[in-house]
Amino acid sequence: MSPTVLLIHGAFADGSAWNNVIARLQAAGVSAKAVANPLRGLTNDGEYVKSVVDQTEGDVILVGHSYGGPVITYAGSTADNVKALVFVAAFGLDKGENAQNSGADFPEPPLIGALRPWTFPGSDVPDLSIAVEEYHRVFAADISEADAALGAATQRPVSAAGLGEPLGVDPAWKRIPAWWVIGTEDRSINPDYQRATAQKIGATVTELEGGSHSIAISRADEVADVILSAVRSLG
Repeated sequence: MSPTVLLIHGAFADGSAWNNVIARLQAAGVSAKAVANPLRGLTNDGEYVKSVVDQTEGDVILVGHSYGGPVITYAGSTADNVKALVFVAAFGLDKGENAQNSGADFPEPPLIGALRPWTFPGSDVPDLSIAVEEYHRVFAADISEADAALGAATQRPVSAAGLGEPLGVDPAWKRIPAWWVIGTEDRSINPDYQRATAQKIGATVTELEGGSHSIAISRADEVADVILSAVRSLG
């Protein structure tokens, strides 16, 4: 039985961000599914995704974009059927690290200045979204202006708690092989941070020249090819 690929979106996105990648995986005969990431907090989100993993028959490959990287790092930490991880323009956390501070040793990406807080009833912790007028520049510079406008209008906010919460488990990458895809023009997560982190965890790295943070949309062929490499590695 071939593995199932579960794709986890990050902040400011939803499962449709994986549409182009899923189409290519399905064309290659691979079972693939986008999982709705709650974006409420790292432990909450990690447990939610782990519950999907636990209910998936057979081997699983977890793919995480952006904040989805920490979520798959959590979800795969104790799931025996998770056999590979693929980080796509992502954060890669060790135990005790959080997404908010993990890149502190590198220049701040333009995304940070484009975030806007939103309050809602019942919580003292704000949600964060990207200023509509900045979305194309900081998040998706290599997709069309029209598609970026749609992305800005349909983005899902993330709880600030999710970005600030430290990883509370031993990371999955300490026991599971990893792949990493980096867009060299990523303005949301510093590419040098990604290179250093990928090296730290021993990931197999693919760099997409000129790729933005939204490479799952703009460079779906190459992202799917990396995922297929992970699939083939399971024999």
